[in-house]
Amino acid sequence: MSKAIHSMIRVLDLERSIAFYRRALGLEVADRVEFDHFTLVYLRSDESEFELELTANTGTTEPYEHGTAYGHLAVSVADVRAEHGRLKAAGLAPEQVKEMYHDGDLLGRYFFLSDPDGYRIEVLERGGRFR
Repeated sequence: MSKAIHSMIRVLDLERSIAFYRRALGLEVADRVEFDHFTLVYLRSDESEFELELTANTGTTEPYEHGTAYGHLAVSVADVRAEHGRLKAAGLAPEQVKEMYHDGDLLGRYFFLSDPDGYRIEVLERGGRFR
C-alpha cells in the first residue's frame, strides 16, 4: 500500500513562492535542503502531512513551461466563499466561485487561484468526497 507524501513544482523565485503559499494556503516551511545547483523546500500545513515540494534551480532566469499535461493542485477549506473573500482582500486575485453538479446534486463548490509561477490551485469546499 502506498501513501502520497508530496508533489513537486519548479519555481523561479523561491522566496516569492514561499510567501505566496504561506499567505494563500497557510503552508509553512517544514524543511529546506540546499544543494550546489538547486534548493528543495517542503511546505505543509498543520492539517495534513502531505507536502508541496518547491524546487528552485540555481541560475534559472526564464519561467518554466508547464506543458499540456499539468492540471492543478487542489486543497479543501471549510468555507469556500469566506476563503475566496480573504484571498481577494489579500490581493491574490482568485477566480469566481463556481458550483459543479452531477445528476442534479451538488458535487462541489470551488474556485481557482494561480501562484506566482502560473500553477493553478483549485480551492474546494469540504464535503462529500472533498475532505
